[in-house]
Parts: sequence; C-alpha cells; structure tokens
Amino acid sequence: MKLFLSEGSPGALKVLAAAEATGALAELKWVPQEAHIVPFLTRSQLPALHLEKESFLFSTNMICQYFFHLSGKEIRDFGQDESNFSNQLFEWDATELEPALSAALYLHLVHGKKGEEVLDIIQKPLNYIDQTLVKRGTPYLAGDAESAVDVVLWGALFPLLRDESFLPDELKALRRWFQNMNQKEYCKKAVESVWTPKGLLELKAYLQKHPASNQPFEKPATNELKEEESAQRSLSEEEIAKIAEVWVRGPAGLPKPWKPQQPILPVEGMKNVLITSALPYVNNVPHLGNIIGCVLSADTFARYCRLRNWNTLYLCGTDEYGTATETKAMEEGLTPQQICDKYYTVHAQIYQWFKISFDYFGRTTTPHQTKIAQDIFQKLLERNCLLTETVDQLKCENCARFLADRFVEGICPFCNYEEARGDQCDKCGKLINATELKKPVCKVCQATPVVRSSQHLFLDLPKLEESLEKWLAVSQSTGDWTPNARYISRSWIRDGLKPRCITRDLKWGTPVPLDDFRDKVFYVWFDAPIGYLSIAANYTDQWEKWWKNPEQVQLYNFMAKDNVPFHSVVFPCSLLGTGDRYTLVNHLIATEYLNYEDGKFSKSRGVGVFGDMAKDTGIPADIWRFYLLYLRPESQDSAFSWNDLMLKNNSELLNTLGNFINRAGSFVCKFFGGHVPTMELSKDDKCLLVHITLELRQYNQLLEKVKIRDALRSILNIARLGNQYLQVNEPWKRIKGSEADKKQASTVIGVAVNIASLLSVILQPYMPSVSAAIQEQLCIPADYNVVTNDFVCTLPAGHQIGTVTPLFQKLETEQIENLRKRFGGGQFEDFPLNLKQKVVKGELAVGAKELQEEVAKQDKYVQQLKAQNAEKKQVDAAVSKLAELQKQFKLAEEKVKKRK
Repeated sequence: MKLFLSEGSPGALKVLAAAEATGALAELKWVPQEAHIVPFLTRSQLPALHLEKESFLFSTNMICQYFFHLSGKEIRDFGQDESNFSNQLFEWDATELEPALSAALYLHLVHGKKGEEVLDIIQKPLNYIDQTLVKRGTPYLAGDAESAVDVVLWGALFPLLRDESFLPDELKALRRWFQNMNQKEYCKKAVESVWTPKGLLELKAYLQKHPASNQPFEKPATNELKEEESAQRSLSEEEIAKIAEVWVRGPAGLPKPWKPQQPILPVEGMKNVLITSALPYVNNVPHLGNIIGCVLSADTFARYCRLRNWNTLYLCGTDEYGTATETKAMEEGLTPQQICDKYYTVHAQIYQWFKISFDYFGRTTTPHQTKIAQDIFQKLLERNCLLTETVDQLKCENCARFLADRFVEGICPFCNYEEARGDQCDKCGKLINATELKKPVCKVCQATPVVRSSQHLFLDLPKLEESLEKWLAVSQSTGDWTPNARYISRSWIRDGLKPRCITRDLKWGTPVPLDDFRDKVFYVWFDAPIGYLSIAANYTDQWEKWWKNPEQVQLYNFMAKDNVPFHSVVFPCSLLGTGDRYTLVNHLIATEYLNYEDGKFSKSRGVGVFGDMAKDTGIPADIWRFYLLYLRPESQDSAFSWNDLMLKNNSELLNTLGNFINRAGSFVCKFFGGHVPTMELSKDDKCLLVHITLELRQYNQLLEKVKIRDALRSILNIARLGNQYLQVNEPWKRIKGSEADKKQASTVIGVAVNIASLLSVILQPYMPSVSAAIQEQLCIPADYNVVTNDFVCTLPAGHQIGTVTPLFQKLETEQIENLRKRFGGGQFEDFPLNLKQKVVKGELAVGAKELQEEVAKQDKYVQQLKAQNAEKKQVDAAVSKLAELQKQFKLAEEKVKKRK
C-alpha cells in the first residue's frame, strides 16, 4: 500500500505517527498539496492511502484506525467499554476539536495572534480532554495502552501545544498525557519528518488557502435544547443572511426526487446503497424486539436514503430452511413447504401493516438459493477452504433425529446460564457446541439427548483469518459499525478463529452437492446469509451488479447483536474464500435487545406484543413505529413499557408535534382563508431559521451515521422550536392589533406552516402515514419530498392548503391498563385443575414432573399415529394437545426456577 502525504497537510503528522506506532508497511510518497490522488474525488484530498486497485482511504482518522486495526494492537488491548469510548472520541475530534483547532491555528500561524485570543477558542476542548483523563484514571485516553485515538488527538494538538503557553498549568492530566506522547519514539520520528521549517511554511500556506470556518453546523451529539446556546453566537451575520437567503429562494434550489428505473440497479456516479435486514425465521411470528432490531431500523434508514436521492435497494425475506421449520410442520400436521408458505404470508402481512418499504421481500426456498449456495460451496471446495471432520452430535432418540443447535437447551459451560442454546449463550454471548452444554435437554420433548458421531464439512476459518482481518480493518475504519458490532467481531479475532461446521443431518435444507454428504444439507448459518444474494437474484437477473460490485456499492446490514458473528466473520469468510470480488458489508448496524416490561417476550406464555397482535390493539402502526424507534436499543438493552408508550404518545406526539402542526395549519385557515400569508423576515425570524437549519443538519449528520434514535430527537426539537416561536409571538393576538402587529402575525404564521412542511418530509422515515397526512392537509407537492442541508420556504405566500385535522389521539389510562393485562401472560388459568392445586400447595416441582411425563407420552402417541397413517383430524388433535402440554410444562418449569 502507498501513503501519499504533503508537507503542509495538517493530517500528515497523525498518519505518520500511526504508521510508525504500528509498523505499517506503507510506501511513503510526498506530493504537492494540490496533487489529485483519489480518482473519484473532485478535489485534492491528502493524506490518502492507496490500498489496492481503486481502493483508497482519504480520511486522516480512518487511515490511523486502519493501521491500528491491521496491527491487531487494539484487538488485543480493548474491551467493549474502551472500544465504545474510543469511537466517541473520534466523533468528538471531528465535530468539536478539529474546528476549534483550525480556527486557533489560523489566528496563530496566519495572523500571528497569541495569548487569550487563541486560548479562548480551544479552552473548552482542552478542558474536556483533561477531564476525560482525570475521570477515567488511565494514562491514555481510552485505557491503559496507547491507541489510535491517542495518536489522532496528539497529532491534532501538536501544532498548537508545541508552544506550551497554550497548555494551561492547571490542566495537569492533559499536560502529563501530551508530554508522555511527545516522548514516544514514533511521535518524535513523525515530528522530525513533518515539522521542518519548510513544513511550517507549507502548513501556513495551507491555512491561508483554507481559512478557518466558524463551523456552525457541527454540534455535540446531544439534542437537549439549551437557551444559553444561541445559534447566532457561532454564526457570523453573513452566514445568518445566507441561511435566510436560501430560505427565501424557495424550492427552486431543491433537487428533484430520484426515481430509479425498475429493477433498481447501481448507477455510475451516484451513491448506491444496498440495505439488508437479518432474515427472520419463517416459523417465528416476530415480536416488537425482532421488528425494531431488524426490519424497522433498516426501513427507517432506507426511507431516509431515498429522501437524500441516494440510489437505494432494500432487500429482505424469510429464512425458511432448518429443523425449526421441520418441527413446526410436525406440530401443525403440514409439510415444511406448506409451513413456509403459510408463515411467509404471515410475515409479509405484518411488515405491510408496519409500513416496511421493502423493494423486494423474498424467501430462501427457491432454485436461486440452491444454485448460488452450491456455487459458493464448490468454489470453497476447489480452493481448499473446506475440511472434513467427525463430529459428536446430540441426538434425541425420543424424536428419532439429530438435534439442531437451537433445539437443545442446557447450562452454559462458561457462565452457567441455565437456558443457553446449543449454538450460543444469550447471557455471555459466547458460541457453544451443543455437546458442551451441561444437562442438555431436547426443547421439543424435554428428553435427555445422547451423543452420536457423524461426518461433516467445515469452513476453514483459520486459513481465511488473514484475509478476514485485512478486510475487517478497512471496513471498520471506513464504515459505520456500531460499537457492539466492532467489539463482537474483534473478540472473535482475539480468541482465534476455529473451523466452523457448515453441514447438518437434516432433510429440509439446501442439499450438499458432494458424494458421501448428499444425505445432508447446509447448516442454516452458512446457507441463510446467502439468502441475501438469492433474494436479489429473484428480484433481478442482474443481481451481481449489486453483489459483485464493491467499488460502486455501499452495503448496510441491520440486525440484533446475536447475529453479528455470522455477518462479520462467517459469511464474509464464505465469500472471501471463493476468490470472487463480492460486495462485503461496509456498515454493520447491530442493536442490543428490546425487552418487554420487566421480562422477555414469550409467544407461548402470551407475554408481550407480537407483530400479528399489534394491529388489534387499536393503536395505529405509525405510533408503534415512533415508540419503537424512540427507545431503539442502540447502545444498551431497553424495555417496552405501556406507561411510557402512553406518556410519549400524549406528550411528544400529541402535545408537541401534533399540537404545533395543527396550530400552524389552523391559523392559516382561520386568519387567511387557507392561503399562506406574506412573510417579511425580521432578525428574530432569521435567527429561528438558523436554529431550524442547525437541527436539520444535526438530523442529517446523525442519520448518515445511522443514529436513528438520536435523529428522532432532532425532529422533536424542531417541533419544540416551532411551538416556542408561536408562544412567544402570539400571532392570534397580533392579528387583531396594529398594522405592524398584523404584518408580524402574517410572517410568524407563514414561517410556522413552512416548519410544518419541513417536518412532514423529515418525519417520513419514522412515521410515513403521518407524514402523508400532513402533506395532504397542507397540499405539499410530491416533488418536495427530498432532504438537503437547507431549510427552504416550500409553501410560498398564496399557497392554498387543505382541511387541517388532528394527527394524533390521546391514549387513556384505562385503555393502556386493559392492554397491559391482555399482553401480560396469565396462562396459569389454563392449567389443569390438579396442577393448579399442587401449585397452591407449594408442590409445583411435582406438578412439573408430572407434566413432563405427560409431554413424553403424548409425543410418543403422536409418532404412533403418524406411523399408522391415521386420519389427519386425529393427528392434528393429538399434535395440538402436545403443543399445549409443552407450553404448560415450560411455564411450570420457569415457576420452579423462580421459586428456587
């Protein structure tokens, strides 16, 4: 790889120090500042790292992170806390520190200023670094060992703090850290190379060509409104005037919404975004946690991408192969294909009700799935990336089958969690071989399985580890991976990769096209992610333009955190091993878990709201969308709460958002006959436009980083600003006053209804039906459904609006209490009378044991009926009774555990 630097570039010091610190084998190329290295950029961007072919890194911080990822230093030294905090510091550097340093350096080096005039600009960020070091109590910013973030911040600060007069004595922790970094050999070498007399002149010339901006649009990643923080303080009069000028110019400056041809294919020169959400198991009805973790988060981002005029394709589908489907088919007396057909429709109807805007919703039981999966397998086989091993597996002799990992449950060998699955522990997150579980039981019949041997094929992950690490280093350096996704993938690398089994002794799956293995199918975690490719192939025969086009396509994967290992390690290795240039994930977006009230969702116990139940609550889909996105578990687990749902609906939606939009539109109808009035902006009006613009740009900044929950706060902040604007100006009073008052009322109402118009557009990714209702009421042209960084007047004076009606309804306490009871479980009343009596007497364990025996008897009876080809009605009745007994036993078992 080649590292291109110019002596005047402020980032040269950082990347040279990072290269020295990590021993990165990069060939250094010193070029003039104006050198055009990255071919697809319109202007010079240095430093730049040329990796291979047309692959470049041109963000200074990303290059530094890439060197550290490549060396493995942070993988060894960082836990999840350090990783999370390091990412926060990188974002703070870009949005807070760099703008301040740029302004300070410009004053110091170009204008020769010193002392407080310069120090005032950087005092706040310097204090923050000092407080960070004191609070964490570590010698380096993210932990006990230096990392990329130390090098980045040191390299940013050095040009100014080399003059110690800018480093206040009272900031002892900062001073100690900075002086420690100065003594590092790699920092000394970087300074010797860059900080030469010629280098100083070049830096001064660079600053003169790139004068410091006030950086008014970079705000901390918080959405709390603070009256003390006035937008005009950070903006010049000229910049305020420019924002007002853009607003007055109106929609003429807006681009037309992009309307892609069908099928949607990548377009050269455009930002091509491919979005996938983890494929849901077809036989599981998704609950609210499943919906927010995958399809709803991805849908919100896909809708945003379309508003930005990015060429976007959003794909998903049902994962239909495996033991889970076979078992469900047995329970319902159907074939596996019939089960898939039945529940595919259930899934499709649920997502349609939730307004999930898939471009294509497919499934994995297709000829394309077989062809593509077998093709990938054959290439892995030809390139010697597969191994054959004899495997000890758990077999349930009662069910007469080898048990898939997720149909075995037992005690985790690592943390002793009592309900660990046969492939992974939900508590500690470690991967498990089913035979390692303590006290394993078959989840179908609760019998104890036995160990049996079978030959299987394995993906040779250790052989692919080097290729994987190189790819991960680039992807995580250049892409937006959530902290949990970074940590989980790094922990796999840190612990060392092991061969991973890709076959199973099942009948329902993609058949293995290899002699001696033709009675087996591919394991779901090898096969299922290939479903993304086959679903695309079912959508268009030109699917490879998306999936074999890494130069032009940005791939976003959405999932819950338990899916991260398979999307960050196993699936990428499967594709890397083929030698083909597949599109691999650039941005891996993983959520934590959403719980239900004080526990977990459980379909069998009737606990929690599932997708097929939400529409029967009487609460509109957009309210569900809003609330789930409001509490989206982005950095830690969160919990659905009926009381909180009522509170957020009645306060944020009804009182804040709905109240503002309704008032703005109603004033136009009441005082101006439904026509938007004339507007003559005062200084205060222009300051409001600045506040709105700041929030709009914050909204964009957050959603570009896929911080979906935080961006929703920006929408609500704009609504709050609108409400405050109306309250302060009281147009309903001024309209009755003097000519000056009437003119001000006219302006306020006109500006307010334009804020409502903006809200209708930026709300669309979150609440598409409400967005459409606002646009219908205000008669907003469809061509205005596009988002830029500018707030423009889309409803000019004279624009006719329609009838304005309330958007939201109040949720009442009685209504919410009824729903809480309805979805709170309570299967106890369904238990047989003799078991109820045993529970009351405190003999629950005895009752559970009796139920287990009943389950085993009933299961045996079902198998006999099937062997005798009994009538379907008789089999169905027996299967139904078995399912009810299993449900009762599970509940009894959990009550025993709780009592213990």
